[in-house]
This record gives sequence, structure tokens and C-alpha cells, in this order.
Amino acid sequence: MAFEKLSNSIDDLNENVKSFAQSNAEYYRLFLFKQSSKSAISLITFLIVAFALSTAIAFLSFGCAIAIGEAMGQPSAGFFIVGAFYILVIVLFLIFGRKPLSKIMLAKFSKQFFNEDN
Repeated sequence: MAFEKLSNSIDDLNENVKSFAQSNAEYYRLFLFKQSSKSAISLITFLIVAFALSTAIAFLSFGCAIAIGEAMGQPSAGFFIVGAFYILVIVLFLIFGRKPLSKIMLAKFSKQFFNEDN
């Protein structure tokens, strides 16, 4: 009788462990789906905003280059000045902006990835 109870308890334990493993696997599968969905939505949003901003900056740059060229009397001078401005901005970003941007992005993505409340 005691051996039968022990055998039933072991069988129940085995079933509980299998059920736990299955529910744990389902949980992590859903968790990965949730995180990949959030990442995809963030990426698409970023690409749409980046496209809109680049288009706006391109038109503004073109307009500024034409206005500067007309003010200086040489149309090509405006385009060279605007191009030099962008090169200066890129160089300044490479010198001063990489580390702060890395810190901000790492903090944002780690908060989004490891926050299980959302």
C-alpha cells in the first residue's frame, strides 16, 4: 500500500514537472513574440519618422542653398556652404556625440526589452 502511494506520488510529480515545463515554454514563446513585435513596431516607426525628417531636411537644405547662392551672387557657393555645414555637423557628432547617444539608446532599449509590465 505504501509502495503504491509512493508510486502514485512519483507519477503525479512527473506529470506536474511536465506541465510546468510546457507552461514555462509557452510563457517564453509568448514573451519572445511580444518583444519581437515591440521591436518591429519601433523599427517601422523609426523608419517612417526618419524618412519624413530626411525629406524635410533635404528640401530645407536645397532651399537654403539656393537662398545663400542668390545672396552671394554665385549659385554654386550656397551648395558648397550647406555641404560644408553638414560635414561639420557629422565631424562634431563623431567627436562628441557617439558616447551620449550610445548611453541613451542602451538605456532606452534595455528598459523596453527587460520591462515585462508592458
